[in-house]
Amino acid sequence: MIRESREHKEYIKAMKRHNIMVFFTRILILIGIFALWEAAGDLKWIDPFLISTPSRAFKSLVTIYEEGTLFSHIGITCMETILGFTIGTLLGTVIAVLLWWSNFVSRVLDPYLVVLNALPKVALAPIIIFWVGNGIKAIVVIALLISIVVTIISILDGFRQVDGDKIKLLKTFGANKGQILSNLIIPASIPTIVSALKISVGLSWVGVIMGEFLVAKQGLGFLIVYGGQISQLDMVMMSIIILAFLAYVMYEIVSLIEKKISSKFQQ
Repeated sequence: MIRESREHKEYIKAMKRHNIMVFFTRILILIGIFALWEAAGDLKWIDPFLISTPSRAFKSLVTIYEEGTLFSHIGITCMETILGFTIGTLLGTVIAVLLWWSNFVSRVLDPYLVVLNALPKVALAPIIIFWVGNGIKAIVVIALLISIVVTIISILDGFRQVDGDKIKLLKTFGANKGQILSNLIIPASIPTIVSALKISVGLSWVGVIMGEFLVAKQGLGFLIVYGGQISQLDMVMMSIIILAFLAYVMYEIVSLIEKKISSKFQQ
């Protein structure tokens, strides 16, 4: 028992060291990318006007911050993304449950889901703008449409992959569909649901930026379009870097939720 305990402690220490090395290696790679990018611009390996450089993007960040609009643009984009992600996840999960509940409806709607998933959602953007108006509502709806179909398909596929023998066993004990869903299907599909959340996060960002390209008067997508129109590519690159950082933070939040949920179900 003592030997096993020591081995376990050594294993935990080794894993901590490994995680620390991974973290610092990521940081070093990121620093290296920015340093190489800056050097390439300074040495004229690339055209700083077309590609920008970290220092030029930082100057653009300071300028917009001094104008007092930076956090407003970031806040609007984050709010739209969170709304689209939350509504898409909840609505997609509910629809997936309803489709699992009725095998007939599921089989009828399967080809429609495939077509909707393959359809470029940006093609629907002009129609959405006419339906809901020109503003935040349209952007959230575009983000919702892009993420919801993938969420439905992913979660429904996870429901269908649950062991059929376990379902039959619960039925022999007299369990109804609601009990099977709550006690077997959903707990067994937690990894699939979390995986769908991770995919939905990225798709929500895509939908919001696409919507802001078309109708927004503020937000990071608006800054990208506006910067391109006035040939301020430093502003464009700055906005892209901020978007990358925010998307990473949101992804890590979902990963943290995944760990909490997984540990809860393992206990």
